[in-house]
Amino acid sequence: MLCVLFLLASMSSPAVLAAQSDDLLNRIWDGVQQAQKKYTSSCGTIVETRTSTLMVKPLVLRGKFCTEGTKRFALEYFEPSKMRIRFNEDYLNVTSGSKTEVMEVGGNVRRAQSYFSRESSIGNLKKNFTITVREDGPVFEMKLVPRTDNFRRRLNYLVVKLDKRDFLLRSLEVDGKSGVNSVFAIDVNSLNPKIPAETFEVYRPK
Repeated sequence: MLCVLFLLASMSSPAVLAAQSDDLLNRIWDGVQQAQKKYTSSCGTIVETRTSTLMVKPLVLRGKFCTEGTKRFALEYFEPSKMRIRFNEDYLNVTSGSKTEVMEVGGNVRRAQSYFSRESSIGNLKKNFTITVREDGPVFEMKLVPRTDNFRRRLNYLVVKLDKRDFLLRSLEVDGKSGVNSVFAIDVNSLNPKIPAETFEVYRPK
């Protein structure tokens, strides 16, 4: 890949490359917005692979998920141990064994949505990240490197891979300042299913 990028750079001016990159990014983002309107719910399987210099070998977690719009999400890991994560409106519940941690994260979620899932979000992304986009076989790949301190404190980079056909998320790589790298491989097997309300049921403090 580096050889190809070097060859393109030697053949084109920086202005031309920037324009091409912007054109592809705009095309991807238009597709993402259309997909969000077309697919209002989905379910599937997820495999998370965590690596770190402190780990002897990668930790592989397998689970299943369902999501409804941008306000409800349920993820249940069943291997190597059980853990359940549920988000509904403002509250996030993380259950492991008999212990449930309750967090009010609505503000943070809405802030993230303003960066990644609203029609005006592309401007916020360009402001806060240096973005590299490319076509990689059946997927579009976006690499986002933080350029503002708000994100730089927590992230080294994000890599997002979207299916070219439907613009659905296929893979997400998160490289954190903690030294942990997580790659989430996502397989959507049901689009627009009717999901029982209890799937997203969370504990809310009174």
